[in-house]
Amino acid sequence: LQLVESGGGLVQPGGSLRLSCAASGFALDYYAIGWFRQAPGKEREGVLCITSRGARTNYAASVKGRFTISRDNAKNTVYLQMNSLKPEDTGVYYCARSVHGSSCNLSPREYDYWGQGTQVTVSS
Repeated sequence: LQLVESGGGLVQPGGSLRLSCAASGFALDYYAIGWFRQAPGKEREGVLCITSRGARTNYAASVKGRFTISRDNAKNTVYLQMNSLKPEDTGVYYCARSVHGSSCNLSPREYDYWGQGTQVTVSS
């Protein structure tokens, strides 16, 4: 079972990035997936999550209107589209598999498998 993030990098404030989370070793369409981030010296925080069939999402207030999450179960991939990026969005971004399918929340305790993370740096 594996989750692999990609798409991170350096971007200027106001720019955009799209992160991908490729899943293997399990049937993605049974599980909700979440994106989390961790800045240096800070706790890991939930950003967005999406239920197994994409019917519902949940998001942190700090990314409302700027970030969206989507999934393509046929490609075993979940995406995080990040627009209007700010320096405070800098951190390592992780995707994780929820223990639930038809609901999701942003508590890390509700997730059992994690990717290795991808670095996002927002700086001029």
